[in-house]
Amino acid sequence: MNPAAIEERVRWTTSDLELLPESSNRYEIIDGDLFVTRAPHWQHQNVSGNVYAELRAWSLETGLGQAVMAPGLIFSDADNVIPDVVWIGKERLAVALDESGHLVAAPELVIEVLSAGTENERRDRQAKLKLYSVRGVQEYWIINWQLQQVEIYRRQQAMLKLVTALLDDAETLTSPLLPNFVCPLSRIFV
Repeated sequence: MNPAAIEERVRWTTSDLELLPESSNRYEIIDGDLFVTRAPHWQHQNVSGNVYAELRAWSLETGLGQAVMAPGLIFSDADNVIPDVVWIGKERLAVALDESGHLVAAPELVIEVLSAGTENERRDRQAKLKLYSVRGVQEYWIINWQLQQVEIYRRQQAMLKLVTALLDDAETLTSPLLPNFVCPLSRIFV
């Protein structure tokens, strides 16, 4: 075999992240690949906050779990991501945190708000979809704030599959994971 034909692949780990300089960048690792993104757009953060607020209000009302913005989600040394919002049930949360307060087990619901750029979109639609699917996330929402669209993926035969895309302000966001959770899209894209 020709040694030049063998491509050396750098595999990043969680420990490597500690060596990177402090900045406003967000560093994530998926299957050993490093993804670096800048601070998100104002509207990205606004939509993330709106989704979080809706889930938090429902969670406080029902007592069934917690919504959290931008938690550390460390599945392994080679899979360390920061989703925009997660929702996790009380029972799962009781066993899902490590000593540093990071999630090390899949929350039931993960939400990513798309950032501008082909690479960012590919990361959320492909790499993160695969990661969340393999790790046992039950539902994944990809929110496109520019199109004002919510794509909903649900676990079917051990994989996350697209079940619907909501695009009209009059449509309502619901989930079988969240009994009686009802949120008109118009409240997400304010």
